[in-house]
Amino acid sequence: MRQRALTLVLAVAVAFALLALVPRLRSLRLPGYHQGYEPAQPIAYSHRLHAGELGMDCRYCHAGADESRHAGIPPASTCMSCHRLVKATRAQVRAEELRAEEEGRQPGPVVSPELAKLYDALALDPATMTPDPGTTPRPIQWLRVTRVPDFVWFDHRPHEAAGVACQSCHGPVETMERVRQVESVSMGWCLDCHRNPDPALPVGTTIAAASTDCATCHF
Repeated sequence: MRQRALTLVLAVAVAFALLALVPRLRSLRLPGYHQGYEPAQPIAYSHRLHAGELGMDCRYCHAGADESRHAGIPPASTCMSCHRLVKATRAQVRAEELRAEEEGRQPGPVVSPELAKLYDALALDPATMTPDPGTTPRPIQWLRVTRVPDFVWFDHRPHEAAGVACQSCHGPVETMERVRQVESVSMGWCLDCHRNPDPALPVGTTIAAASTDCATCHF
C-alpha cells in the first residue's frame, strides 16, 4: 500500500514538472535554428536602400560569394568607395539647406549619424577625409545573422555556380531595413532543396538534383 502511494506521489510530481516545462519546450530550438533572428548592427546599414532602391549587386560587398567558401563581410574601405563623397542622405542635406535659407547663411557640411560611426571606426575626420590623429582605427563589429553548425560544411561557390539566387537562402534581403534570418537553415530544409533545386534557380534553369550523401556536408 505504501509503495503504491509513493508511486502515485512520484507520478503526480513528474506530471507537474512536465507541465511546468511546457512553456520552455515550446521555445526550444535545435542548434543552428534561429529563424527570425534580427540583431541590431553597430551601424544601421540598410539593405533595402543599397540592394533594393539603388540596385547594388550583393557581390559588390560580399565579394567572396562566387570565389570562396564564405561570402565574407566587406571591409570598411568598400563602404568608402561611395561614402568618401556621400556623407548624408538626400533628406538630411535638404533639411540643412532649408535651415540655412531660413537663417540667411550658407549650408554647412552634413554627416549622417550612422556614417559618422563609419568614419570614427576608420579614424577619419569627416570634414577633410584625412586621418584623425586623436582617434585609433578599429574594426566594425558586425554581427553574423545566418550561421550553420560547426559540423556542417557549407560552400557558397557551388551554389553560386549553379545559379542559386541569394534570396533563396537569405530571403528578400533587398526589402529589409535590418537583415534577419528568414529560413530555418535546418538539415531538412537543405535536403528539400537538394532533392528539388529548381525553385531556387532562375526561371527556365534546370539542374540535376544535388547530392544528398552525408559526406557532402559532413566530413
